[in-house]
Amino acid sequence: MAVNETRNALVEEHLPLIGYHVNEMMARVPRHVARDDLASAGALALVRAAEGYDPATGVPFNRYAAIRIRGALVDELRSMDWASRGARTKVRRLAAVTDELTATLGRAPSREQLAEALGVDVSEVDQVRDDASRRVLSIDGYDNAIADILPDRAPDPEEAALNAERLTYLHAAVEALPERLRVVVRGIFFEDRAVTEIATELGVTQSRVSQLRSEAMSLLKDGMNVHLDPELVETPANPAGVAQRRREAYFSAVRENVESVDVAATARAAAAALSGTVGAAAQLGIADGVPAARFAALA
Repeated sequence: MAVNETRNALVEEHLPLIGYHVNEMMARVPRHVARDDLASAGALALVRAAEGYDPATGVPFNRYAAIRIRGALVDELRSMDWASRGARTKVRRLAAVTDELTATLGRAPSREQLAEALGVDVSEVDQVRDDASRRVLSIDGYDNAIADILPDRAPDPEEAALNAERLTYLHAAVEALPERLRVVVRGIFFEDRAVTEIATELGVTQSRVSQLRSEAMSLLKDGMNVHLDPELVETPANPAGVAQRRREAYFSAVRENVESVDVAATARAAAAALSGTVGAAAQLGIADGVPAARFAALA
């Protein structure tokens, strides 16, 4: 069967995945979020999944496609900036105050008591509760994350060692990025910042932030693969060109960071944040059960 026929067959067979994950997402977001926008993002992700899928990895296509679709839906919501960082902060603050008052009172606090403790009107408490009931989404807070899609089993010692190595290289690769790319990656995947906020800080448009994000993800992928899976790194069109020299300098910086004691230590902390990060994990393959060869297709 021709490559295009295989791709089309995979897409047609798994079209229901789009509706399933879009429906799941729509139940969590405000009514003004357009279903068609999410469906379009999901459809594009399914096509790209079919194009990049390699059966030799042993990961079933439906699981691989689900990761790509759900990551695309999260990215689409981020581009809409429907749930600001402030909204998520208010939800977390309400939860913390609720716990504190419950412990003090020995019962669930009233709306009025919550409002007084927070220093806001009762109507704002109701609004924040409404946001919480929609389970405000963040990259590291999406309930059905990578761990829910992949096989539910603990990694064996070899897998654990491989995952630790990948995370060490990922952290080293992030730290070696040029400053603007590093700001984008850390802001989106580590600090849960809104795209609009990052755009303002850098003095660029939101679309430019998306371009920088894509550029960073590509550089991260090669920065890791050149050390972990060199055969996955494409041969440059102009090996002696300025662009390639810059890439090689970046690859060297990644290696230096890996050899740094500080990076090796902080990689363990990064693992805790990244293990539940849909965007980074889905695109770079940082998840139990996803072999290193998936880095290329997932990025």
